[in-house]
Amino acid sequence: MKNKSSEASEVVILERCWIVEFRSKPDVSIVLKFQSGEPDLYLEAASKTDCESWAVALGEANSEGLQNKIQQLRRLIMEIKEERSSDEARQFLPSSQVDSLGEPQFTSIQRIANEPKLEFSLACKDLVAATRDRKLNTFIQVSVVHPAEHILTRYSSTEIVEGTKDPLFLTGVTFPPEYPIYEETKIKLTVYDVKDKSQDTVRTSVLPDHKEPRADIGRSFLGCTTFRVADLVKSKEQQLTLTLRTSDGGKTVGTIEVNLVKMGELEDGETDHITTDAQDQKCALVHECTATEGISGKDSLPSLSAVLKNPICKLYRFPTSDNKWMRIREQMAETTLSFHVPKELINLHIKEDMRRNQELKDLGELAPHWDNMRKSVIAHCDQMLSMYQDTLAELGKHAGSSFKSSCSKGEKTLEFIPINLHLQRMHVHSPRLKDALYDVITVGAPAAHFQGFKNGGLRKLLSKFEAERRNTGYQCIYYSPENTAKAKEVLSNINHLQPLISSHADLLLSSASQHSPDSLKNSLKMLSEKTELFVHAFKDQLVRSALLALYTARPGCPLKKPAMPRNSAEEGSDLQHQDHPSQIKRQDSIPHHSEYDEEEWDRVWANVGKSLNCVIAMVDRLLEKDNVSNTKEGENDPSAADCKVFHTGGDWYEQLYPLVITLKDCMGEVVTRAKQSMAFVLLQELACGLPQCLMLTLRRDIVFSQALAGLVCGFIIKLHAGLHDQGFLQQLHTVGLLVQYEGLLSTYSEEAGMLEDMAVGISDLQKVMFKVIEAKSEDFLPIITGRREHYVIEVQLPAKMFELLPQEIKEGKLLRMYPVLFNVGINEQQTLAERFGDTTLQENINQENLELLKEYYKLFTEKMPPDCLPHFQEQNDLKGLLENLHQNIQAKKRKNVEIMWLAATICRKLNGVRFTCCKSAKDRTSMSVTLEQCSILRDEHQLHKDFFIRALDCMRSRQTQGALNESDDPETGCLTDNKPTSRHFYPVALLLVSSHLLVVWLILSLALLLAKYQ
Repeated sequence: MKNKSSEASEVVILERCWIVEFRSKPDVSIVLKFQSGEPDLYLEAASKTDCESWAVALGEANSEGLQNKIQQLRRLIMEIKEERSSDEARQFLPSSQVDSLGEPQFTSIQRIANEPKLEFSLACKDLVAATRDRKLNTFIQVSVVHPAEHILTRYSSTEIVEGTKDPLFLTGVTFPPEYPIYEETKIKLTVYDVKDKSQDTVRTSVLPDHKEPRADIGRSFLGCTTFRVADLVKSKEQQLTLTLRTSDGGKTVGTIEVNLVKMGELEDGETDHITTDAQDQKCALVHECTATEGISGKDSLPSLSAVLKNPICKLYRFPTSDNKWMRIREQMAETTLSFHVPKELINLHIKEDMRRNQELKDLGELAPHWDNMRKSVIAHCDQMLSMYQDTLAELGKHAGSSFKSSCSKGEKTLEFIPINLHLQRMHVHSPRLKDALYDVITVGAPAAHFQGFKNGGLRKLLSKFEAERRNTGYQCIYYSPENTAKAKEVLSNINHLQPLISSHADLLLSSASQHSPDSLKNSLKMLSEKTELFVHAFKDQLVRSALLALYTARPGCPLKKPAMPRNSAEEGSDLQHQDHPSQIKRQDSIPHHSEYDEEEWDRVWANVGKSLNCVIAMVDRLLEKDNVSNTKEGENDPSAADCKVFHTGGDWYEQLYPLVITLKDCMGEVVTRAKQSMAFVLLQELACGLPQCLMLTLRRDIVFSQALAGLVCGFIIKLHAGLHDQGFLQQLHTVGLLVQYEGLLSTYSEEAGMLEDMAVGISDLQKVMFKVIEAKSEDFLPIITGRREHYVIEVQLPAKMFELLPQEIKEGKLLRMYPVLFNVGINEQQTLAERFGDTTLQENINQENLELLKEYYKLFTEKMPPDCLPHFQEQNDLKGLLENLHQNIQAKKRKNVEIMWLAATICRKLNGVRFTCCKSAKDRTSMSVTLEQCSILRDEHQLHKDFFIRALDCMRSRQTQGALNESDDPETGCLTDNKPTSRHFYPVALLLVSSHLLVVWLILSLALLLAKYQ
């Protein structure tokens, strides 16, 4: 230190110190405090600006920071030298070789199909601490040097192992199939010692707004080493022992062991002993093992590349209770279905709404009151249709990630897209169970975030809307939701059956013209089946009452109260005694100015059945004559028989043609009347609640779209995983698939509205049926057909996989879904709801879905043998689990997480699909999924009891999450961590159990946030 005009009088070494700035004093001061006990150093600045600049400068002027900058410069120099050497080499090569270097050919790693390219585990020995009395807390950072680019890319990190110089890391390293890694690739391993947060080397309490605190404070560099992938893959022992050296390459600070891992192999060695440090309660493990020579002959998993993208894999090894090792591969993947399913669904909505608008226009002439109502409805429907079309156009422009992040949940153009839809898969290979898969679909709760929750969610809004519709008075006619759904079903049946009947009638005439008895019989059979379905579709009181209502809505028609229609027995009696349809005079459309005949509709739709009877009788007569003639002609000259056949063939067509035309005409008359009457019912539904009705339909479509995308993803993954399980496939087509949703939403504020949306969206999934078909091309994405009240999802499988299915599924049998939702709020907002609010919504949802689960179990026990269930280690009786779940739901205990665990266990035992949802599928969801995974390892795979918490920390540690940025090398002092915080360090297993601990955690978190931003 010196004055402006004097020599330096003192030198201050900025090491193990921190800076305190006093803002309250008139003369702004800075104090340097030293951990060594040296006296504090007081510095005064002329102004506040000078004080802040001095604080920043002193914070960056520490010795470790300078060492990091030196290392960064050294690395840049090495990169420049490598680039120059490669450029110089090109100057001396022929042009053909230079071109080949432009696209270098590297040696691929031999691997099993659909398996990670490379996996290895890590352990260190004899690490040297900076000070003799210090206990090391170490982790390894893994970086990749790509052979083509010579750029260092941070890839992943292990967990932190505390209090030992011989750390064995439970978190391994895995490279997914799509990762560009070759034998020439170099991997750099850097070991860091993590210091206690209270022992930071230099820490500033005040920083300017544009400055971020250093992210690498609190750890120090120990040593590093590098190896080629080929050295590990081709090593005889499949193991490398490398020396760790300091950055200058001089001092040895220990060794690091790299062991090649193959999930199909078992480690022969055992865990020699497990010791626990009583003081720090940290587990240290000594591990020795030898790799087996062969690879287990397990089949590779079916490819899901059509629906799964961008997988992130993690590898772990945990000890079992009998001192064996099990390996766990954790995979998280996006799905292309996040956008594919909503776009297909919106396209169906557009077609359905355009068809409905045209049916409203085809109602014909109406009285002024009804006509004005129709115009208003069509105008509103056109606006809504335009909005759907704009949304579909915007989704068509989307490029980039195949999932919607939580920060985009309020965007209007993405409101049909599910939030953070991912597959979370755990693949376990243990001595007891060689190959076990556990899948959970994680997704944000299906809800209309852009629409908001000011007035609640769908559950409340639909109930309120239905109550208001009942009190609409004289303006329109009230039809119950059941009648409205029936009207939509009738219209759907008309649109589906009419073209089928016409095509089968044409095939019948074609068979008659060709004089083909067998073809004639088959065509008649198909025509009869479809026509009978058509006739029975209109045997409903709703059609007749709607026809009368439409008659009274015609201009100039007196109002008459509809008479009660007769029952179906009377209708059937009339059907048998009516005259031949050819003798019935053709009726015009519904009369406008005469008294309405209530029995007219019965005669009209019954004419279709009688026309079909005439066609059947004529075909029987023709076939009978043909048999007789063939018998006689067989006794005569064959040439004469040929002439007779030709003449008889012409008679067949001529005799059937007028009957078929009559059938088509009668069917057209029924279609016209039925379409108009059902369209009039829909007009009443829309007119009674404009514009609320359309807005509720939009909201329901949004929520259903999000829920359906997740369901399709879950079904496809479950189908692929169970292709070799004959018991599951039998259950799938005999009973159906159980789909269990675990909700973690609170019943407070906006999340209560989200829960209401979610409950309705999941309930609507009961309208979805699945069908498995053989793929005819390389496009394996599912095909969606149907309407709002009934959807069919056609899942495409390659020919080899399709052949594995039972005959019932291959023949196109529709597969039913049984969705159930159990919700338990676990966050701080639920604490407020339980103490000051209301939890009735959650209790009602759980109780309703418990009844649905019991119905599925009853159906399962009636139709399926018990030996088809998966054999878990914990063979709890399913009936006992259901009773336990019932008791926990009735107990109304605060934050009763036992409900979630019981429902999840029942779902897995019933071969169901598991979903876990919270607001954004991040924090609460990841806590629940990791806790469930560790519980499975403990209960089903004998995870060592002393390693439960450590395994939980490994799966939740942010140190091990995902690939890191290319420029992030902590050794250079440049660390920018922008990965999403999808997991935390907190032991939330305890927070889930105790609401008091949760409140304490909330208070501490708020205190830390306040301290951070002060």
